[in-house]
Amino acid sequence: MSNTQRVAVVTGANKGIGFAIVRALCKQLDNGIVYLTARNEERGREAVARLNQEGLQPKFHQLDVTDRASVSKLRDFLQKTHGGLDVLVNNAAVYYKEVAVTVRDGVMEWELFNDASHPPFGEKASITMATNFHAVLDVNRALIPLIRAHGRIVSVVSSGGVWAFQKMSKELQGRFQGAKTEQEVEQLMHEFVALAKAGSHAREGWPEMVYGISKMGVIALTRIQADDIAKDKTKGEVLITCCCPGYVATDMTNHEGEKTIDEGAVTPVYCALLPPGSSQFNGKMFSEKKLLEFW
Repeated sequence: MSNTQRVAVVTGANKGIGFAIVRALCKQLDNGIVYLTARNEERGREAVARLNQEGLQPKFHQLDVTDRASVSKLRDFLQKTHGGLDVLVNNAAVYYKEVAVTVRDGVMEWELFNDASHPPFGEKASITMATNFHAVLDVNRALIPLIRAHGRIVSVVSSGGVWAFQKMSKELQGRFQGAKTEQEVEQLMHEFVALAKAGSHAREGWPEMVYGISKMGVIALTRIQADDIAKDKTKGEVLITCCCPGYVATDMTNHEGEKTIDEGAVTPVYCALLPPGSSQFNGKMFSEKKLLEFW
């Protein structure tokens, strides 16, 4: 591998799992520079300062994953400053609590519930999809061209994506399984949001789980982009994976999760640092540092 200093970017990293991923990468990425990115500059710089107090030296760059101008600004900065990128962790996400989660014998169980304080379902679907799916697609499209040989791209997803897939109609399952292009997955996500706004999503086979569907979109996208990058002879063993961090105590879970943020960072960091010779994992989903295959 090259002696060039390795550069990592973590999105949505001023708190929670993203913050812990930055912490771990600062400790484990050999000859590395780690960028903690966040939409809010003040909170991002405060997060960097907290890690500085631990003796770690991440750098900060502002990034709103839902703002293409902000994404382009980061891309241009990385190109000009470092000439490329080695590790990208797509962590930024939003979540309206839609399920009650319990853990029995190490297995997460999901139960739907409705919260009248939330926005209408269609609005929830639009907001969630913009951050959890479309922003991941936009960030990857902007930054994949910068990824150097042996680079790693990891998207933090959820077992909720698996659950959503299992609850959708067989016809929809088949469309996800058969999707071969980014555009086909985009179309599925657009269809879901349009149906959610019209109140007809359930009749068309979609489950009542916005977050899970958004993450299922990223799981499908991971496979497609991994296939595409494997065909690109200019990218030497670049791997694209996704992973479930587990049930982690963060703002998203009302701090009810069974894992600490550092425990939740273990699998994403494992994927981000997969060693050379790991091409068999390209496009795969991980949970607890193990492959999770469900279709």
